[in-house]
Amino acid sequence: MEQADLRRLESQCVQEETPQCVAACPLHVDAKQFCKLMAQRRIDKAWQVLAKTMPLPGVLARMCGEPCKAACVRQDVGGPINMGTMERYCAENAKPINPPKPLPARNKSVGVVGGGFTGLCAAWELARRGFETTLYCSQLGEGLPPFPEGVLDRELTGLETMGVKIETGFDASVSFIRTLIGDMDAVFVDSDVLPESVRDFGAPDELTLGTQEHGLFVSLQGEDSAILQAATGRRAANSIERFTQGVSMVTGRELEGPYETRLYTNLDNVQSLTSALPERDCSELDVRDEAKRCLQCECMECVKSCEYLRHYKFYPKVYARQIYNNESIVMGTRQANTMINSCMLCGLCETVCPEDFSMADVCLEARRTMVEGDKMPPSAHEFALRDMAFANGEKCSLAKHAPGTDTSDYLFFPGCQLTASDPSGVEAAYADLRNRLGNVGLMLHCCGAPAEWSGRVVLERDSMNDLKQIWESLGAPKIIAACPTCLKSLRAGLPNAEITSHWSLLRVLGIREDSVSPKGPFAINDPCAARHDVVLREDIRSILDTLGADTVEPELSGETTQCCGYGGLLSEANPALGMHVAAKRAEAREEDYVTYCVMCRDMMAKTGKRALHLYDLLYSEVNDPAARPSPGYSERRENRVRLKEHLLRNLWREEPNSVAELFESIDVSFTDEALQRMEQRRILKSDVQKTLLAVRESGKRFVHAETGHYLTSHRPVIVTYWVEYEEQGKSYLVHNVWSHRMHIKGVKS
Repeated sequence: MEQADLRRLESQCVQEETPQCVAACPLHVDAKQFCKLMAQRRIDKAWQVLAKTMPLPGVLARMCGEPCKAACVRQDVGGPINMGTMERYCAENAKPINPPKPLPARNKSVGVVGGGFTGLCAAWELARRGFETTLYCSQLGEGLPPFPEGVLDRELTGLETMGVKIETGFDASVSFIRTLIGDMDAVFVDSDVLPESVRDFGAPDELTLGTQEHGLFVSLQGEDSAILQAATGRRAANSIERFTQGVSMVTGRELEGPYETRLYTNLDNVQSLTSALPERDCSELDVRDEAKRCLQCECMECVKSCEYLRHYKFYPKVYARQIYNNESIVMGTRQANTMINSCMLCGLCETVCPEDFSMADVCLEARRTMVEGDKMPPSAHEFALRDMAFANGEKCSLAKHAPGTDTSDYLFFPGCQLTASDPSGVEAAYADLRNRLGNVGLMLHCCGAPAEWSGRVVLERDSMNDLKQIWESLGAPKIIAACPTCLKSLRAGLPNAEITSHWSLLRVLGIREDSVSPKGPFAINDPCAARHDVVLREDIRSILDTLGADTVEPELSGETTQCCGYGGLLSEANPALGMHVAAKRAEAREEDYVTYCVMCRDMMAKTGKRALHLYDLLYSEVNDPAARPSPGYSERRENRVRLKEHLLRNLWREEPNSVAELFESIDVSFTDEALQRMEQRRILKSDVQKTLLAVRESGKRFVHAETGHYLTSHRPVIVTYWVEYEEQGKSYLVHNVWSHRMHIKGVKS
């Protein structure tokens, strides 16, 4: 990621944008934080928030015209927050605080002429920035309304405490102002409290308040809003600071005063709540309740919908910075690898984001960069890629015309995970297609999604090229895909192929007469691969209607559906988070789920949730298929192998030509604890068999003196497997398994 890319991404995420109320305030008072503290009855802390931004806060808080109300997002759901009343309450009841401590002296002198509120605020702002400030006026607080006793005096004392010299009883004149311009580094004139005769310096510039007189700044006339008068004083101080530093008077001043903000706040689930705050004599509980009406505006639309984004506790703008920093590290530990590899690449964030920010694009590109730079941890996706290679290997893959034919009008592509989870369903579906369409070939193969998700661009391309060659060798028939992910991958990788979903075809052909009439209701789970496939989602609902299924929808469904935790290889790179995501999806509805992605079904089944794949209703002969457990990793591989062998023998009357490997002769069984550990650690039955074969040939093993169990290890490639077992005649009972990538020096495997 280049720095320009980072800046573009940071700009795209609006979470750190200013709330509407703060942006609308000429002084940008942090009304959001103020309301948060007031809602907690932390009055003194809330007062500090006001005093941090407001000049002469004891006066201004009592006069604020609350321009934030017009911008308050709450106004459409119960009315805007009454900031002015709460500010007055806070000014009257909070513990007084000292004026701010000025910055170190700049050794620059500024004269302020005029004691109206604009002049007082300008003097406050200038003194705060370290200017040697002298205020000349005929009367302090000229034009201000009466305040409770001591209020104005306390703020004027604060001005003097900050170092402002006050010269009162002074009648300004043009000659006096010209003298000040000559004696001081800059002069500011509060024009509203001076007679017309001493304003003859030309109209000031609206942005800088500068005049034709070098070093003279003058306020615009006629401003009667206290908050805008205070903003004018601050603008004058900003200009004088730039003037005395000799920098640009105009650059980078877009955010002075009110401005537009891009922060988005969703009101869809916000309850309308009107204000009960009295204008006068309000109590602490009154202002607390009013402050609680504040929405604490933020976006977080993607984080609210995505367990992955919520897990890492921030939002895309922060994640983009972390990924950029992660890529920039030359030496040392990369802290964001797991975060990058945990994104499900499902696209939900982009769908719900008001600015279309795609964490999927950011994370996938980061993965590709890590792979290209040989920085991708091998453990992140290795098991999934091994599984993909196995699915495309000689034991599992198959591509043939229908039995007894040498051409195919159609090619059924069920996908490697459906064959791994429900081989009998695939066989029945294929038979149904042949019966109704005739020449339907069969292709057992992986669509290449694991290569894409892992960031292996070359592997993804090579895999799709292999698949294309096989498809073309069959005469490039129309492809019938059953898996939504396969459908998406094939459409992207084979743009010239005619591809339809099995579900669209069934909607046209009709379902089998012996399909199961489901006992519902069922919650429909749309896979994330179908997020932007409206036709596919409608096909599924039409089929369920035909089946007579009583269905309901989760809150997040259709275009906003959530991933099951398998997408993007989350369950491989971060198994704990993958299971958490699956559990959250399962908890979204009490009803049994019905879905059309077998990995969604299996992931939810792992959490104990009853879930059906649509094949279970159309083709299964199993009693209560919703209770079918998710097959383990070894079982998934065996299902693929057995399906190919079964189809070759029973449909094509061929004997499989794959040769059994020697380790497959090892007769092994497992305790329940060992099976559980194998699933947790992605250790296959074949890995254990290879280890036991190695010890049978080498005889190298340890023996436990008390249990009599043997312990041995084997490192076939880059992972070392440890197996604790006992011998039972010619077979083995495995009690425990481990694996690690660490290579112990001096030890031969």
